[in-house]
Order: sequence, then structure tokens, then C-alpha cells
Amino acid sequence: MLDFTGKSVLVTGGGAGIGRACAEAFAKQGAQVFIAEVDPERCASFTEGKAIQCDVTQPQQVEALARSISEDTDSKLDILVNNVGHFLHAKPFSKLTLNEMQEIVGLNLISLMNVTSNLLPLIKAAAPGSSIINITSIEAYRGIPNCSVYAAAKWGITGFTKSLALELAPLGIRVNDIAPETTDTPQTPVSYMVPAENQAHVKQWVPLGRFGKPDDCAGAALYLASPLASWVTGTSINVDGGSLAAAGWIRDVNGTWTNMPIVTGNGLNL
Repeated sequence: MLDFTGKSVLVTGGGAGIGRACAEAFAKQGAQVFIAEVDPERCASFTEGKAIQCDVTQPQQVEALARSISEDTDSKLDILVNNVGHFLHAKPFSKLTLNEMQEIVGLNLISLMNVTSNLLPLIKAAAPGSSIINITSIEAYRGIPNCSVYAAAKWGITGFTKSLALELAPLGIRVNDIAPETTDTPQTPVSYMVPAENQAHVKQWVPLGRFGKPDDCAGAALYLASPLASWVTGTSINVDGGSLAAAGWIRDVNGTWTNMPIVTGNGLNL
């Protein structure tokens, strides 16, 4: 059920982190994999498929990306994984300029919609059975200080996912998203996100006792793109170790969950 032999996959931001893990996972299962990656060194290091250097915030480069994929796949694309995103300008909302707000929304939401729009003819050509997977964030479902516009953009992906799923369902195309908690990647290394003195407190916040690994999201992507999820569309998989379920709760040293805030010195310094 997880054999993707003969299937074509595009992963944006596929040169590192969650995107790289997704690209490698699909390649291991026999797929013809393409990544769109802005960093030339990361492109050069990707040997499991074809790397296309592309800045997804630049419309002309996205159009060229779609043409390249079309030429290599007989104008069909079975799976699109929209992975590109970044915190950008993490600071209080009152200190954000309009330009910074536009950059955050542009990178995290507008570029995702534009990539989808440009690749949609190829995805329709591969239907029924083709699939779009959007990587959002658990921050789409809870508040996060100093990242309010980022959270809004991620919530926008959720609304886009649900609505597009309804539009494309008659064609047999499924659209879902993956919402990860903090995942140890070059963009959000856990060693940076959580100071060493607070590493021992991770289990007080994440029920499964650790932050995410890129492979956690890759596994969810394989499932959503496979026949195992043939009746799953317009929904989200929260790859978060149970964090959202535990929102507002903290586990004490005895392992008991208590409804209390996480405070400096007793929890995570995030």
C-alpha cells in the first residue's frame, strides 16, 4: 500500500528538514521525486531524484518549475507536497511593519497557493488518485506569542486545504495538511529552541516525551498520499506528540497532569 513505483512527487523546500525527509521517503518507496529548493548547495546534495533550484516566492520561477515538471512527467504529477515555510520576523505584532507582514504571509501562504495553482493542471491530469499535502503548523490551532502573523498564515493554509478539498473531490483529488509541533530541523533546531537547562522539562510539555523528527512528518505524508488514505480529504494530521491535546496542562515530576501554566524555571523557555 506504500509502493509509489510509477508515481511522480514534487516536494517544495525539499533540500533539508521535513521536506528532505519527505522526498527521501517517497524515493525509497519507488517514486520519481523532484524537489524545489532555493539553496544551490542543498540542490547539489540531493541525489535521490531531480533537484530544481527555485524560489517559490518568485512567480516566474514557479512557472518555470511547473514547465520543468511537465516535461519530465508527461504533463502529470501524482503528489504535491507544499513544504516551504518559515517563522520570519518573530517579534511582537506591534513591532511588525506592513512589509514584514506581507513577507510572512507571502512566504507561508501566498507562495503555497501559487505553487498549487501552477501545478494543478498536472495534478488534474493524474487524477483520479492524485494528492496535495500541505505542511502547516500546530501553531495554526493554538496561539503563539511573537508569531501572530505566522500563525494566521498557517491557519490560512488550513482553510485553503479544506476548501480546495471540496473543489477537487469530484475529480478524485485529495487535499490534506500536516501540522507538526516543533521539529528538530536546520530551521528550528531543538538545541536553539530549548536551552540546555530546560531540556529535561520537555516531557512536561510533550506527552510523548520529545520534539519531532523530520521522519515523523514524512511518515504522515506517505500515509496521506497512499491508498490507505483513499477516503481522507480536507483534514489535518497533527504530528505533535500529543501537545495540542495537552494544551494548558503540565506534567509534574510525579507524572501527574495539572492544569497550570508553564512558567520560567518550571517549564520550557520558549
